[in-house]
Amino acid sequence: MKKLFSLTLCLLTLTAFPQTSTTQYKTDFDYFWKTINDNYAYFDKKKIDWSSLRPIYQVQIDTVTSRNSFVHILEKAMNELYDHHCSLNTNTPISSRLVPTSTDIWASYKDNRAMIDEVRKGMGAEKVGIKAGMEVVAINDVKVAEAILPYLAHNSTIEARNYALRLALAGNHISKRKITLRTETGLKDFFPDKDGMLLEHIEYPAMVQSSTFNDIGYIKVNNFLYDNELIPKFDSVLNASLQKRALIIDLRETASGGNTSVARAILGRFIAKEHFYQKHELYAEEKETGIKRSWVEIVSPRGITYSGQVVILANHWTGSISEGITIAFDGMKRATIIGTELARLNGAVESFKMPNAKIGFNISTERLYHINGTPRELYKPTITVAMSNQSPEEDLILKTAINFLKQKSK
Repeated sequence: MKKLFSLTLCLLTLTAFPQTSTTQYKTDFDYFWKTINDNYAYFDKKKIDWSSLRPIYQVQIDTVTSRNSFVHILEKAMNELYDHHCSLNTNTPISSRLVPTSTDIWASYKDNRAMIDEVRKGMGAEKVGIKAGMEVVAINDVKVAEAILPYLAHNSTIEARNYALRLALAGNHISKRKITLRTETGLKDFFPDKDGMLLEHIEYPAMVQSSTFNDIGYIKVNNFLYDNELIPKFDSVLNASLQKRALIIDLRETASGGNTSVARAILGRFIAKEHFYQKHELYAEEKETGIKRSWVEIVSPRGITYSGQVVILANHWTGSISEGITIAFDGMKRATIIGTELARLNGAVESFKMPNAKIGFNISTERLYHINGTPRELYKPTITVAMSNQSPEEDLILKTAINFLKQKSK
């Protein structure tokens, strides 16, 4: 039987941790607030007055009676950043699923209507017939305008509303979702979790998968960009494809991020000389000294260079380090990027841990840029695919890539 690699979200409960006092929770919250204040890199872009929010949450900490209630307050405070790249390293059963890692629907507001932009392939939403272009009317029988309120915090900008909408659609870890959508034939209820809570147990047949389309090779990298064991597996698959005229590298199932060692290992197989591939800016040093610190990172050749044409497939589940890989391929002029907008996760994250409850959290501390100066989160593919045109059972992004490479061979 083929072994399945699984990403399973562990639900952490109160019983697994020692008791923490109210005074300790207050100390932890102060650490949490100050760490974000001193290190979060996107306050200017988001126009967030972090200082004004502190007393609102300090009052709530006085009511904390359990670890779970403390976690829920921290989650609400984190929502103030409306940043899918910032999160706690713990959750309760009723915490929202992580976006994009543990969700199957990407949506945003257009002309004040909550619209489905894309549906994750192979997951519950796609299986029950949810498609791009449908309008969200209600979530669990609550009108969408009200359903997003628990995640909206104190900001009502369009990006904050989009953030809240995605969390509301993601659902929590124990309640099956009912999503009411406006379709071409009228209102219809969809139940993406009807076959179980699949998003808590996402499985892959392998770290790296491969296929061929005549003289075009296809390599699908699954959600293991954080694991150095992926490197030899990628090398093995690529080495078997070196004679292919062109390659498609599919990064559409890499939502959880990873490390730059894996990223540079992949990139290094497609260049014959060193290249700049990504620019960084460290916010904390600029905040403390008033002097901007920035640098450009280099990737070096590694192993046998694949020199044929390359297409990268990307979508809203191409997140964090895979966004970095994507903009690097583009910046080095080694690939054509085809797909939708990416996850648009802000910068590079750093992990911190509270001194008493030992709750970890991640926040974006470095701004990241394409080497042409475009913020990574604003990058758009070379060829954008309109997912509302995709028919059932079709993979329109892959089809577009194959047709593009066929035209290039003529």
